[in-house]
Amino acid sequence: MEQLASKTWVEISRSAISGNIKAFRSHVGSGASLMAVVKSNAYGHGLVQVADVAQRAGASWLGVDSVDEGIMLRENGITKKILVLGYTLADRVADCVGHDLSFMVFSMETVRAIAALKLPRVGPHASRRRRAAHVHVKVDTGTTRQGVMGDDLLRLTRALKGTPGTLIEGVATHYANIEDTTDGSYAELQLKRFHDALASLRDDGIDPPIRHTACSAAAILYPDTHFNLVRLGVSMYGLWPSKETHAVATREGRLLDLRPVMTWKTVVAQIKHVKKGTPISYGLTERVSRASTLALIPVGYWDGYDRGLSSTGVVLIRGRRCKVMGRICMNMFVVDATDVPGIRVEDEVVLLGTQKRESITADDIASKISSINYEVVTRVNPLIPRVLVR
Repeated sequence: MEQLASKTWVEISRSAISGNIKAFRSHVGSGASLMAVVKSNAYGHGLVQVADVAQRAGASWLGVDSVDEGIMLRENGITKKILVLGYTLADRVADCVGHDLSFMVFSMETVRAIAALKLPRVGPHASRRRRAAHVHVKVDTGTTRQGVMGDDLLRLTRALKGTPGTLIEGVATHYANIEDTTDGSYAELQLKRFHDALASLRDDGIDPPIRHTACSAAAILYPDTHFNLVRLGVSMYGLWPSKETHAVATREGRLLDLRPVMTWKTVVAQIKHVKKGTPISYGLTERVSRASTLALIPVGYWDGYDRGLSSTGVVLIRGRRCKVMGRICMNMFVVDATDVPGIRVEDEVVLLGTQKRESITADDIASKISSINYEVVTRVNPLIPRVLVR
């Protein structure tokens, strides 16, 4: 098997990515473009691979966290519009311009960095082939995180408007409490504040052509947040933002047919037959309660398999659920494979995903480590090969 060149690998489903994007396309309608958010190594799924599939599936934009991610996409032949959603260092503004990356702005320091480039003046409808800084102004409407607040908004946009070579391409915000609640009142307050910000900008002669606020949860639950660009984050990867989002979508008839994109696999490295009472791994924290067959799994917390899964996690071997025994180590752990008939060394092991009729979801793992599905997938070590499958 080709995948055995690596003892662990991640399979990424093309059809699941495409299907999830098409589900959002149908749900959102034709009035808004779609941004595939591929930041943080595409939520752990593989930056370049996911971006390529997403642009072919209909995403007009790609969202990254850093300039380096944007440059990597450009160097790998990605031609769609790219927005750097995270913080851009002053010294990296020139890289944004040079690689045709749009970027978020929310401070005067970034404006000064643009001015220092001494770009030629461009008109409001200049071609992207012209050397220019394409910026999106981030408005903090109540998340109290990244973004410009209050009267600072007009000071910032006036400064940007007066800086040669700068195009205010978009304006955006992000919701603080739209996923972890069934009460949308705070999101509605933030949406009102965003409308107020747009009105202030228009009164000041600034009307950015692109307006975006919707993350996955907002895109699913609140059509008024769509504007003309929707950011597809965790749900593009087939994961629901939260159980609350799923509950509201169910109640209001807004469920989307989303398929998980990631399957994480490894192999059985060794098999041991031990007597009842044998202790397992570091600290002797667990002993087998019967004569047992144990399987050594060559993955550990270095790979992103959380140490919190010690004695609680489950893997799939030959379609059977096998409990983690003892501690997760840096590079390996042990499972009870007593009930797996015919188990052999290098049998396929599923850490996350489906095997035969059994499944382990990111939400299953998150519940065991007191976390969220986002963290489960994004923490899979980026050095592990990502393999595109159908």
